Amino acid sequence: MSEQQADCIWHKGKAYRKGYTTGSCATAAARVAALMVLRQHVIDQVSIVTPSGVTLHLNVEMPMIEGQQATAAIRKDGGDDVDATHGMLIFARVQLNDSGIITLRGGTGIGVVTRKGIGLPIGESAINRTPRQTIVAGVREVIGAERGAEIEIFAPEGIERAKKTYNHRLGILGGISIIGTTGIVMPMSEESWKRSLALELEMKRAAGLDKVVLVPGNHGERFVREQLQLDSECVVTMSNFVGYMIQEAVRLEYRHIVLIGHPGKLVKVAAGIFHTHSHIADGRMETLVAHLALMGAPFALLEAVSLCDTTEAALEIITEQGWQGVFERLASRICERVEEMLRFTQSPPKCDAILFSFDNQVLGSSRPVADIAQALRC
Repeated sequence: MSEQQADCIWHKGKAYRKGYTTGSCATAAARVAALMVLRQHVIDQVSIVTPSGVTLHLNVEMPMIEGQQATAAIRKDGGDDVDATHGMLIFARVQLNDSGIITLRGGTGIGVVTRKGIGLPIGESAINRTPRQTIVAGVREVIGAERGAEIEIFAPEGIERAKKTYNHRLGILGGISIIGTTGIVMPMSEESWKRSLALELEMKRAAGLDKVVLVPGNHGERFVREQLQLDSECVVTMSNFVGYMIQEAVRLEYRHIVLIGHPGKLVKVAAGIFHTHSHIADGRMETLVAHLALMGAPFALLEAVSLCDTTEAALEIITEQGWQGVFERLASRICERVEEMLRFTQSPPKCDAILFSFDNQVLGSSRPVADIAQALRC
């Protein structure tokens, strides 16, 4: 049981429970494994102090001692910020030796870095800098200055769990990452999610890419691949964080940004809404109605669109009545909104936008789609 599990933060009148990271789990598992080797008996609970200063008292699972080697596991708890690694066991195997040197590697279920740009050498296990330091420090504190140790972090469920993460986009293959700069998971935090998306922008920029396609999700990536005939290497998921990802692309000095997605998300950007989650703002039908009205659409169409519950339903009505030209107008307006947002930026990137339907057909674009695709290839 963790001392901090009872520690909550309050958001809009509700208490949310904090959790702890895979880095904290690996650190605790390695520390208790080292303790068990030295003491030669099983230990059921271990304490660590996270980089943020929070003390965790964690239950130990599956402890085992074999001479100068011991293995232990800690179950990941994301608190109320449940992610792909929540509830899985993170193991550490520690074998003592007389070398005076501590080595650390990832085993089964821990991803391997295959691309540069995330702060770890290619070929290294995906154990980030802070967890590396805390794991080694935790074991060193236990074994003293003279002994050495080989530490292996592994996670039997890691290969399957990693399929639910963005690791493959970052070039981390074969498992999960051991991460966490503070050791604590803050519930309801968008910051860690946003940061993981921006990390992909950084990785691609480090690889030399200066043009990027930002998409809300998988449908956008499929459109780029199938309709634009472009490699998905130029695609980065922005989720709902349109404004944030554009600002990050500007910070990283990308020269060309292309927003591609279904109107259900991107029509909001045409209204100046740069965080597209429904709990922030909607305005989809209002935006469609406003632009249709400016084009001279009949009142009956405006009224019908205003009563639609989904953008897809509105799209069907708009297409039936021959007003699909509104999407060309919206694509241009999206770019104007981005340009307005970046008006005080020195040397802002060029912006384009493409809207497509769920059947992968182009609805509208800021300029000819073939020209946009060609610009991305150059």
